[in-house]
Amino acid sequence: MIYIGCHLSVTNGYEAMGRQMMDFGGNTFAWFTRNPRGGKAKDLDPADVEKLRAILEKETFGTLVAHASYTMNLCSAKPETRANALDMLKQDLQRMEQIPNQYYNFHPGSHTGQGTEIGIQQIADGLNQSIWPEMKTTILLETMAGKGSEVGKTFEKLREIIDRTTLQEKLGVCLDTCHIWDGGYDIVNDLDGVLTQFDNIIGLHRLKAIHFNDSKNECGAAKDRHEKLGQGCIGMEAMKRIALHPALQNLPFILETPNDDAGYKAEIALVNRWMNEYK
Repeated sequence: MIYIGCHLSVTNGYEAMGRQMMDFGGNTFAWFTRNPRGGKAKDLDPADVEKLRAILEKETFGTLVAHASYTMNLCSAKPETRANALDMLKQDLQRMEQIPNQYYNFHPGSHTGQGTEIGIQQIADGLNQSIWPEMKTTILLETMAGKGSEVGKTFEKLREIIDRTTLQEKLGVCLDTCHIWDGGYDIVNDLDGVLTQFDNIIGLHRLKAIHFNDSKNECGAAKDRHEKLGQGCIGMEAMKRIALHPALQNLPFILETPNDDAGYKAEIALVNRWMNEYK
């Protein structure tokens, strides 16, 4: 089986997110650690966090996948942007320890004209300044579509970041189906081949989560435009094959499709039906 859920708002607190996902019929979820476009993180209420932890244990949730702000760019050409990103990363990781053993996912960044080589080194430098040996959170590098100067379009580039990070056991990868499709990986006609490439370059043991999205674009478009399940260029049959693939079982699948609450409930129910048929 896989764990299925979607992004939720943290506005009403952590317990509320857990109960909302139960209402949605899911068993994992994602949330932004702060406003997706930047800003100060909301203060944590320890009692609220403890109530969420009780829900996670009682309801056998899968691992949760927190998401960093989109503005967190460790490899910007602007020193002040990099410094701000490093502060965000350090603060977020400290907060994540209050819900131990979850995932913290982030977009590696955009080199903004410096070049990929410099970008990769700056990302690794930021990670090396932020990770500590006792940390219980696993940081996930997200696969990217290759839009603009994004770093992380290919498995090889993510591997380079991992190789330059000292505490590599604290790192994993979140594979976004829309992103890798838009980045040129043909998961419709050669899913096994793509996963074999991932295994050979990064290692499937580092694949910790899936962002489960269809795409508005053809393979290789490098545009990063998510679509509802089955309504895009990846298509329903391929999305189902991904969810049922033996190598991806027991992972959290996070929907980032353009939906309202009713749409997410419907997609979660759809994936759950696939799981039941698979059994």
